[in-house]
Amino acid sequence: MESARPHLGADISHADIEECDTGVVAVCPWHRYDFDLQTGKSETGLRACTYAVDVRTDEDGVDKVYMEAPEEGSGWRVSQDCIYNSEFADPPPLASDPLPTSGEGAKPTPQKDDEPVVPIENPPTTLMQWAVLILNTPNPRLKVERTKHAVQLFRTGKLKSIGNKLSSAPHPPDVPSRDDAYSRNVVDPSKVKNRRNRASMLHALANIEQWAIDLAWDIMARFGPMNHDLPPAFFADFTKMALDESKYFTPLTSRLSALSPSTPYGSMPVHAGLWESATVTLHSLLSRLAIIHLVHETRGLDINPATIEKFRKAGDTETVKVMEIIHADEVTHVTARHRWFTWACAQEELNAKKGEEKGGGPDKEV
Repeated sequence: MESARPHLGADISHADIEECDTGVVAVCPWHRYDFDLQTGKSETGLRACTYAVDVRTDEDGVDKVYMEAPEEGSGWRVSQDCIYNSEFADPPPLASDPLPTSGEGAKPTPQKDDEPVVPIENPPTTLMQWAVLILNTPNPRLKVERTKHAVQLFRTGKLKSIGNKLSSAPHPPDVPSRDDAYSRNVVDPSKVKNRRNRASMLHALANIEQWAIDLAWDIMARFGPMNHDLPPAFFADFTKMALDESKYFTPLTSRLSALSPSTPYGSMPVHAGLWESATVTLHSLLSRLAIIHLVHETRGLDINPATIEKFRKAGDTETVKVMEIIHADEVTHVTARHRWFTWACAQEELNAKKGEEKGGGPDKEV
């Protein structure tokens, strides 16, 4: 069954599975709509797209999954093969801290390990509140854990609302918080030397992922309240991206710790070039999607194969596995971001037409 709800387009991957007289149904956690897992039909009259799946064993004894195309339409084709790795399905728990707090040459600031994932005072109740809390979380490990928790709450319908249409929606920070050890090592992008050794490359990649987590939350918190017509599917897509980026950060910092214990994350020079581009696009969703989520992300796709090859030549198969997973998932991220860029373009054209009908300019900038 497709993972998006047909009535709102939001994620249904964490639906409750229940048995009833007619079969097994998936129950939407938000509105309790039920969808038959075999037919996709709902008592509400809606229907989710379903795909017949069969597991067959080939001549070598390997089980392979086959999926039929939907009955409706024609010309279906496989657009992409995705690599799956269980390590990315459930990142290591807090006990396996990937961020060393000591090491030769490193001067990390003590982390607030006792700070809970859910704040004791005024815990967030909307997705916008969680987004701003995560943006204001300097500890990268805690940022990852809060991302995982917030997305789980959102997917299972345990938040009061998305919260972007509320007048009390919190405003995101101009720059996401970073701990002192990290901030001391931030330099101008032009002063960061080319990374030649594996440790420095892993450190740079982890830095990119930490910014990517923030960028996913920032686009929701910053532009959600500015664009009330954003559908729930927008927030479903970007919460998935935030979760994915948080999962990438953990194994990258774990590999950094394994290769170079004396240089924990935050101890090497880093730059905030991604956020500089975000600052330039603070007032335009269309610009943010184009510059950050298409140009920069697509450049990453171009660079990743060469980076993977460097680790492969060094015999670092563990890092190669991690990078191959990241590269495959990033393709889906660019696809989703392009979809919302197209949506934003259509909205801008619609607003321009409305402005022309009224004899003025567009009603607003998207």
